[in-house]
Amino acid sequence: MKAFAELFAKLDETTKTTEKVSALTRYFVAASPADAAWAVYFLTGRKPKQVVPTKLLRQWAAENAGVTEWLFEECYHAVGDLAETMALLVPSAGTSESGSLREWVEDHLLPLRGADPERQKIELMRAWSQFDLNERFVWNKLITGAFRVGVSQLLVVRALAEVSGVEPNAIAHRLMGSWTATPEFYEMLVAPDHATAHVSRPYPFYLASPLEGEPSQLGPIEEWQVEWKWDGIRSQLIRRTGETFLWSRGEENVTERFPEIVEIGERLPDGTVIDGEILPWIDGGVRPFGDLQKRIGRKNLTKKILAEAPVVLMAYDLLEWEGRDVRSEPQAWRRGMLETLCLKLSPLVNAETWAELASTRERSRSMNVEGFMLKRKTAHYGVGRVRGDWWKWKIDPLSVDAVLVYAQRGSGKRASLYTDYTFAVWDADKLVPFAKAYSGLTDAEIREVDVFVKKHTVESFGPVRTVRPELVFEIGFEGIQQSTRHKSGVAVRFPRILKWRSDKAAKDADTLDEVKRLLATP
Repeated sequence: MKAFAELFAKLDETTKTTEKVSALTRYFVAASPADAAWAVYFLTGRKPKQVVPTKLLRQWAAENAGVTEWLFEECYHAVGDLAETMALLVPSAGTSESGSLREWVEDHLLPLRGADPERQKIELMRAWSQFDLNERFVWNKLITGAFRVGVSQLLVVRALAEVSGVEPNAIAHRLMGSWTATPEFYEMLVAPDHATAHVSRPYPFYLASPLEGEPSQLGPIEEWQVEWKWDGIRSQLIRRTGETFLWSRGEENVTERFPEIVEIGERLPDGTVIDGEILPWIDGGVRPFGDLQKRIGRKNLTKKILAEAPVVLMAYDLLEWEGRDVRSEPQAWRRGMLETLCLKLSPLVNAETWAELASTRERSRSMNVEGFMLKRKTAHYGVGRVRGDWWKWKIDPLSVDAVLVYAQRGSGKRASLYTDYTFAVWDADKLVPFAKAYSGLTDAEIREVDVFVKKHTVESFGPVRTVRPELVFEIGFEGIQQSTRHKSGVAVRFPRILKWRSDKAAKDADTLDEVKRLLATP
């Protein structure tokens, strides 16, 4: 446990990729397979669900630290992170003899789920008494189900490749799908000659980078394959050994949630893997992403839901053919083979010049798409976000000028700053909240807004402050739809701050009527 906590601290204190990879490599070289398996599990974004209720965690941490609950809450609001607050307040151990990561996860953490509160309290107190500050912080993160660390899966893959000598692409493939953190799994992960794919295992997804500048900088348009950029659930449809599997980009097996797509998979030749997008589809056309949300998270698929929110798989790439990994074949070859299958294919967009393509792109919003995907015809199918061969050329977001009305402190390194904002627009003479956003400002702007919030707070509700309505910001978002759950009557998708409109007064912000007109924006 101590070694894993020290690794967490090293990864958190540097932004340099080489230093992160070196720290990871040193850890995996020294770790037992059992500890390494759990480290890979956590470092690649997997985490156990919260095992102890937050209310009890706060109560027991305050008791252990010898502070009142109100003082604990004040400390929490100042720090902004529950795990860190508990780690700082609980008294430090004299010496740390904490045992291995595997022991603490399998023998102490996981058995807490469903245990009676008294046993949970005893185990927590025991752990806190044995851990140093770094270990307590990591343990608390695991207990709260909020473990995150500043390292991407690609860096973990690089480190494992250095340790094992196995190609990074093979490591990335072995990490996909469902697996259990066991010594046997880790040994398979780094074994030089191990077969890479379980029958259900998807491939790592290839991700496009946002296009910066004009597309003409990419060279002749004839070298590029152009498709619409669909707004759905990125997925892989797998047909192997007579079985069909459907995986989302989030590495979630969603086979049972989309039976109509499974039926498509059952008609594919054995040894076929398709990359595509699950889309809501009615009367021969794609519907807004909001329609797809009727299906997301539902385990009971009634006939009514299936009829109200039918879906299709829009196929746009071929990753495996006749049981062979074909990701290294050129994009144009993979597209040609894909066209031999009876699937709904993402249509190619033809244009003789970039200017003509730019004109066509203006139709995107009326078609419920986000713009274009630009794929080099000679491109291989990569792993993760590799710049150069796949670009997304998205349309400009919808935008509204809105007034800052509420603010809340951030978390982690921004725990002392007000960085989470709620924005409102005018409805007659009243401001109505319509969106929350926390990204888009520079560090200098965040500090400036933080000063304003602290000086112009009207009232406080727990961690939330109501501020004097003076600051105006341009808020961008990808889509908008009607919503009965929001006071404004609308819900927006992916809101973020585009610009601080210091040239505008609050009275110049947009109205709710103007926002609702965007519902009909083509």
